[in-house]
Amino acid sequence: MSIWKDMLHVLRTGTVVTTLATEVSTEKALAAAADYAAEDVLNNIASVGQGALPWRWEHLAQRKGGSGTITKGVALCSTTALIPRLTIYLFRSQPGSTLVDNEANTAVLTADRQKYVGRVDFPAMGDLGGNSEAIATPSTDGNLPLRFKCDLADDGLWGVVVTRDAITGEVAGMGLQILFFVEQD
Repeated sequence: MSIWKDMLHVLRTGTVVTTLATEVSTEKALAAAADYAAEDVLNNIASVGQGALPWRWEHLAQRKGGSGTITKGVALCSTTALIPRLTIYLFRSQPGSTLVDNEANTAVLTADRQKYVGRVDFPAMGDLGGNSEAIATPSTDGNLPLRFKCDLADDGLWGVVVTRDAITGEVAGMGLQILFFVEQD
């Protein structure tokens, strides 16, 4: 779901160029059938036969084939006291890497190099009595800001979410929400 925030005006070479700032969010209830090892995929499908799909952020660009810059990322988990670091690999179209929850990550595959946009690294999650959360910004080591260009037939990006640390104490069905703050060209 996309929420239009406000309009920013950028002055470039004597002309005003309009850039839209928007927030794009997606959430999945993780399968979490067992503890996660470091470098496991986080997703809502626990077996290949169930048709696991990548994470999806729609309307990141103003139009199909559009572009923009991810300026901030927020990861929110519905379970408290989880402290993993997360990485999100982003692609212009569906990647061929492993998408099944709790399996070892295979992204980025050589076959996906033409659709690979980059990755966003989140610092360790934390909480002060609420749900676990982490924020990636240009002042963290999260690879932000991250420029992207969508596929010609798309206005969004696809992703694979991976834990960089082992996770214990998770709950089957726990919600993981990833928000991206984007300046659209």
